[in-house]
Amino acid sequence: MIERKRPAKNRLRRTMMFMNAQKPGLIKDAYIYGSDSIILDLEDAVAENQKDAARFSLYHALRNIDYGDTEVLVRINGLDTPHWQEDVRVCVAGGADGIRIAKCESADNVHQVEEAVLKAEREFGVEEGRTLLMAALESPLGIMNAYEICRASDRMLGCAISGGDFRKSMHVQIQRDGIEMNTARSMMLLAARAAGVQCFDTMYPNIDDMEGFKAEVIMDHKMGFDGKSIVNPKQIAFVHETFAPTEKEIAYAEKLVRSCQAQADAGIGVYTVDGKMVDIPFFEDAKRIIALAKACGVYHGDL
Repeated sequence: MIERKRPAKNRLRRTMMFMNAQKPGLIKDAYIYGSDSIILDLEDAVAENQKDAARFSLYHALRNIDYGDTEVLVRINGLDTPHWQEDVRVCVAGGADGIRIAKCESADNVHQVEEAVLKAEREFGVEEGRTLLMAALESPLGIMNAYEICRASDRMLGCAISGGDFRKSMHVQIQRDGIEMNTARSMMLLAARAAGVQCFDTMYPNIDDMEGFKAEVIMDHKMGFDGKSIVNPKQIAFVHETFAPTEKEIAYAEKLVRSCQAQADAGIGVYTVDGKMVDIPFFEDAKRIIALAKACGVYHGDL
């Protein structure tokens, strides 16, 4: 049996790849693709009469497959179904790194799942607090309550918007420029940043439209998302490349860090670098860029 280390709440999560938990052939080698996280799906990908079979497959995958550095999350069934509590027990017993709460609309939803997780951790002798949570926001109410949801538990790693159900609730169709979802994206991002957790965009539904997919990934990065839900391994490389700092960004961040240290020693708080005025907030962002570059494996400096 695989013994999994305690997952990190603030780790690199550029990609979260969905996989049907019911299909051992898909999930047994999921780590080889290099996604930062995988989401083994017990919800929409599994037919109503196959939920038990999917949980059986999930449990044995979690207990017997070494996913290495790939984070393993599970999307459970909605809290309005008879399945979610048993989903939680299997996730915790198997040692999943975290649980994605489907159709989350309130802090109370988070508290319900948190209580079930804690009960399962005690039942199966799992370290209390080990199992992380994230919320999938799929309705206008979920978006409006995003801040309270993100602050509802110390286990919360972040939130993600789910495009399919959100579009249905708003009576809109998919637009290639994403205009039908951009207000919700922005509101969710603000809530996540205010709560101090990560934030992820929805999957791009047309896996054959790589041009459209790339345009959306670039938009996600510019908006400030931490990563993106994906459905196909061929999408991984571009997301990772886009979300990694560029050489130019790294070089400027290094210059800022070194200059700030020197200026601080001299008692100077505001100064210029490459003709631009900088102060402490710039220094903090530069440190974030260096840390991100290290996590992405693209930093080769000595800071």
